[in-house]
Amino acid sequence: MTTRLHNAVSVFSAFLLSVVFVALASAQTYPNRPITFVVPFAAGGLSDVPGRVLAAEMQERLGQSIVVENRPGASGLTGATTVLRSEPDGYTLLVNALADVQNLHYLSVPYDPIKDFALIGMVVDGPPLVLIVNANLPYRSVADLVADAKANPTKISFGTSGPATSPAISVSQLNALAKTSIVEVPYRGSGPAAAAVVTGEVQGAFVFYSNARPLHEEGRVRALAVASPQRMENWAQIPTMAEQGYPGFDHRGFVGLAAPGKTPPAIVALLNKHLNDSINSVSFRQRIEPLGMTIPTKNTPETFAAFMRRELAKQAELARLTGHSPQR
Repeated sequence: MTTRLHNAVSVFSAFLLSVVFVALASAQTYPNRPITFVVPFAAGGLSDVPGRVLAAEMQERLGQSIVVENRPGASGLTGATTVLRSEPDGYTLLVNALADVQNLHYLSVPYDPIKDFALIGMVVDGPPLVLIVNANLPYRSVADLVADAKANPTKISFGTSGPATSPAISVSQLNALAKTSIVEVPYRGSGPAAAAVVTGEVQGAFVFYSNARPLHEEGRVRALAVASPQRMENWAQIPTMAEQGYPGFDHRGFVGLAAPGKTPPAIVALLNKHLNDSINSVSFRQRIEPLGMTIPTKNTPETFAAFMRRELAKQAELARLTGHSPQR
């Protein structure tokens, strides 16, 4: 019996050593074929643009081509699940975003966005949402908008990007804080919602900076507030929601990079190094900063995980405020 046990232990130890050896060998030769970045939203969106710029920068540094594959659906769940089920070898990566920490509080999510992935690092922080209204309306401040919304319940409608998205959550938060009944009208994204404000199909919307600023400067919409703690440096004339009586009204996106959970640490460390080299390059900043996004400073898998945990807690509070019960 003792001999059999000894043999079993020896076989198991040899197996473990072989697994470790294969993992190390794989990490040392990585990458030796093309890599895929899965973006779980449509092309041209908030996570797609930084993901594509990052892919172009990182493929030069890694010496392998990076293919960007859009897999939209189910508020990002379709693309994220695809990556989670792929081989943990560093060749299929997720360009993750704010939806990963929002979804848990509104949808049935088949994974934990932190524990089930090997987080590599943040790509960009921001931009904030911007509250815009149709240019022909008389509102010059959030107070003007809220006063009309209170005087005429359900008269005002706001375009959103669909349930459980930042624009929809922002409308729900404003309704909860201001005791208004602004109606949510879902569209296929921030761009279509902004277009509906221009035509007057809806009176307003919370849309991302990249959609809001050009339309505001063309006089087609009026920006009333930004949903960030401070005014934006490159658009300082637009006040914050906090300055207009809504402290803590903070809705900013983020984009990160993640791999399936069992990806070897050596591969994760290599990807983190090249990610940081890429986002700190002049060419990356020139493409990203005009979009209202900022580059993270200290950027490790651990700091990214800590950031996502803070976002999870914040989104849980928002879910409770707007009448949703967190799913986890």
